[in-house]
Amino acid sequence: MRNDGPQRSDAQRNRERILEVALVELSRSADVPLSVIAKKAGVGQGTFYRNFPNREALVLEAHRHEVQQLTEGATELLETKAPDQALREWMDRLARFAVAKVGLAEAMRQTIGTSTASAQPGYALVVAAITALLDANHEAGTIRPGVTADDFILAIAGIWQIDVHGDWHAQAARLLDLIMDGLRAGAPGPR
Repeated sequence: MRNDGPQRSDAQRNRERILEVALVELSRSADVPLSVIAKKAGVGQGTFYRNFPNREALVLEAHRHEVQQLTEGATELLETKAPDQALREWMDRLARFAVAKVGLAEAMRQTIGTSTASAQPGYALVVAAITALLDANHEAGTIRPGVTADDFILAIAGIWQIDVHGDWHAQAARLLDLIMDGLRAGAPGPR
């Protein structure tokens, strides 16, 4: 009987490596040749095309992968941190996602035909993660009452305006600290 275990883990590593390289390369240029991504990922054309038969499949999967990591991160943080700490840490992850998404935006627009955030695949998952974080904070009394996911999204919209070629990390941290301070203002405290 043949043991497919190592092949499956190798195949999974290849797929992960392709996605990591694709995110970086597509963020730099929406038109990067797929052969460049395959070469930088260290896989042959056959391996590449078995995983991603075309550019659309690669772009959608790179985006889905990033959204999944972001949204699963909210659950993980809520399991290990106080709700307000989880929210603030997740906001940092969201900023990193936003920076990567700026570069990927053109590739996504070419793939799905729009750059409108709410039309992007995975948008509902991100809203659900935000809602879970806000609900946990409301329950703990660590943020002001009545803040909705829509309010939060509008408040953090500035992170998509940050110049990714400058010191984006420091600027994002300042902006997100201001937002977090605003969310905490008027918080009722523990019940």
